[in-house]
Amino acid sequence: MAANNRRMSGKKGAQVGSGGKRRRALEGKGPTPPAEMRKGHQKQRAAQAKARRATGRQAPRGRGGKSASEMVVGRNPVYEALRGGVPATTLYVQQFIDNDERVREALQLATERGDIHLMEAPRAELDRMTNGLNHQGLVLQVPPYEYAHAEDLAAAAYDQGEDPLIVALDGVTDPRNLGAVVRSVSAFAGHGVLVPERRAAGMTASAWKTSAGTAARTPVARATNLTRALEAYKKAGIAVVGLAADGEHEVGDLDALGGPVVIVVGSEGKGLSRLVGETCDFRVRIPMPGGAESLNAGVAAGVVLYEAARRRR
Repeated sequence: MAANNRRMSGKKGAQVGSGGKRRRALEGKGPTPPAEMRKGHQKQRAAQAKARRATGRQAPRGRGGKSASEMVVGRNPVYEALRGGVPATTLYVQQFIDNDERVREALQLATERGDIHLMEAPRAELDRMTNGLNHQGLVLQVPPYEYAHAEDLAAAAYDQGEDPLIVALDGVTDPRNLGAVVRSVSAFAGHGVLVPERRAAGMTASAWKTSAGTAARTPVARATNLTRALEAYKKAGIAVVGLAADGEHEVGDLDALGGPVVIVVGSEGKGLSRLVGETCDFRVRIPMPGGAESLNAGVAAGVVLYEAARRRR
């Protein structure tokens, strides 16, 4: 008995039974639920997808996703972005900033817009936000751009009782060229611009500024795969016309420009990629008696859009 007391002496607190806790801990939690009822299980996700199909519910579509938010830094870039109508949510101003003319003009433009928050921040915070760029005390927050879906561009045209007039860009990486194309599409009553999701210019602050405000009313769509998007347009009865220096047709002779059409413009140096070129119904060239080898995307698109608009009068 003494030995037993020695073994128990090391334990603390009262030792008066378990109060039933041990017995409840040993009780099971019931039968394992089937896989279709386990949260996150592959079979549950499949069952939910099947149920949605059965009830006619489809995944939401119509948007091509969002770009990342953007920071415009520096006194002149911020001023030019505000003057050019680039969408913005917040203008960050460094505490105790040297209040020169450019700073005052930027603050005045932001205040006149009425929808831009003015925030004062210490220099260390602006350094952190811009990863150490030379912000000169001004940082403009540009919200993510909401891209349309490729099908939305054609649908909008048909809703207006018009034949679609769309420009697609293949390999154009300069956002200023994208902005120029958006401006040309707007000028000639086009219905939007289509860009690839990867290795292509997006709707940055620079593109917005170059568009001279027309990006606010001319949608830009983004496609995961440009070739597949063009093939879908073809199946919908829309002609795909690619610009190429060695095209079989001159731009002024192509009747297809008078109907539903997608005009595909390649990069200034490389032109159309092979797959995109093979997808086109027609390849057209722009006569250049002056001897220039090529035009940039914005100018080339404008020439062909003018011809398409002329035929639609």
